[in-house]
Amino acid sequence: MPEPDKILRMRTVLQRTGLSRSTIYRKMKHGTFPNKVRISEHCCGWRESAINRWIADPVSYVEEHAFADIQTRLGQRLLA
Repeated sequence: MPEPDKILRMRTVLQRTGLSRSTIYRKMKHGTFPNKVRISEHCCGWRESAINRWIADPVSYVEEHAFADIQTRLGQRLLA
């Protein structure tokens, strides 16, 4: 049975990635960094597996929802 995914808090994500807080949020907005998950009403974090995937290949990382948005926009351009 695989181990459950750990949830990393902001301080740990900043240390592991070397990015600034504002860069993380900007990259999340563009879909090039993992999205955070809500832990409780006032607490969020990131799945360790998602952060590890980003660290392994930060240049080509794309969130699934962002990839779908990119495909939609490209399809619209091709049809126009």
